[in-house]
Amino acid sequence: MVNAQVNGEDDYVVVFRGFSSSLVNPTAADPDIPILPQEAVIATIDRLEGPYTPDNPQYLEQNIPWSEFRDRLTELGL
Repeated sequence: MVNAQVNGEDDYVVVFRGFSSSLVNPTAADPDIPILPQEAVIATIDRLEGPYTPDNPQYLEQNIPWSEFRDRLTELGL
């Protein structure tokens, strides 16, 4: 789950198998439309076990700073 701020408001985006959906704002049906606007500030990433269950989320890791997660993606060549 991506924990971000958009115009000073929190937004939470679930990413699963290449598909993304905001838990706060409407998500367009067109996958080519970005979920987060360019001005969004990503704060942290939570890694969850799938499938996501809102009533009982199973966290693998929580509150990974975006800079650390970005470094992990770079190391993987992503």
